[in-house]
Amino acid sequence: MTEQQTGTTESAERRSPLHDEHVALGANLTSFGGWLMPLRYTSDLAEHRAVREAVGLFDLSHMGEIEVAGPQAAAALDRALVGNLSAVAPGRARYTMICQEDGAVLDDLVVYRLADERFLVVANAGNADLVARELVERAAGFDATVTDQGAGTALVAVQGPRAEEIVAGLTDPADPVAAETVRDLRYYAAAPLVLRTDDGPVDALVARTGYTGEDGFELFVPADRAADLWRTVLAAGAPLGLVPAGLSARDSLRLEAGMPLYGHELDTTTTPYEAGLGRVVKLDKVDADGAPLEFVGRAALAARRESPPARVLVGLRGLG
Repeated sequence: MTEQQTGTTESAERRSPLHDEHVALGANLTSFGGWLMPLRYTSDLAEHRAVREAVGLFDLSHMGEIEVAGPQAAAALDRALVGNLSAVAPGRARYTMICQEDGAVLDDLVVYRLADERFLVVANAGNADLVARELVERAAGFDATVTDQGAGTALVAVQGPRAEEIVAGLTDPADPVAAETVRDLRYYAAAPLVLRTDDGPVDALVARTGYTGEDGFELFVPADRAADLWRTVLAAGAPLGLVPAGLSARDSLRLEAGMPLYGHELDTTTTPYEAGLGRVVKLDKVDADGAPLEFVGRAALAARRESPPARVLVGLRGLG
């Protein structure tokens, strides 16, 4: 769930809280969604294989984090997005989309329900400002507040078969319940935990989500603690084969797993149906009174569902 790469530059791009860490590791940096981010550290193939066979560490701090909170936060998101967010239980997450009135996709999102009246919407970097503006506009009239938290939040992902071992090892050994929470966390679920770093504990939202097709975790932490966490994970994972991985490996991993990339499979000329993702559109949503809920884009998407798509997304498998 990221945007299209836009070329290599070191001018006028936003920098991750981990920028100095990437430079120290010799990363090849690229402009991506308005940010200067690591494209690769060593080789695309080596980083791809590390995630498939052991574990990779990704900086996702370019993603947008937008909180929607209040007594009518769920109703506001049901109106704003194509998914049924009021049906998501606290501690769980859902993949969904925000569409225009004509059904075209503005962005694909992951939404975490942190509590009954509190949600975290994660948007793609190049679309984060747009999504925040749209949510503010679409939440008007609801008892809900939309807050852009992207500037103060860092996000790193630990992805691969040994990810659980590493993340569970970041919890306090004196608190076995924390490690069990990591191990018991379901796919598309999240929990607040305290993680250990070499510079002291850090409050984190630990989510079992990802964009690689492997098991893994995404760790949301305050931006000013990101470097502490990054260095601690690198050291803890080194004996298990962990390597830092860049956007190039992230793209090949998601492509291999059949996951969409905004700017490729999804854009403002595409509805979820052309992208083969019509399942995320919930046309049967109802409001608090049980009446059909007219979310943004519903009429166009209902019509699209009943007609053959103009385009069909087809996956190809390499056999040699």
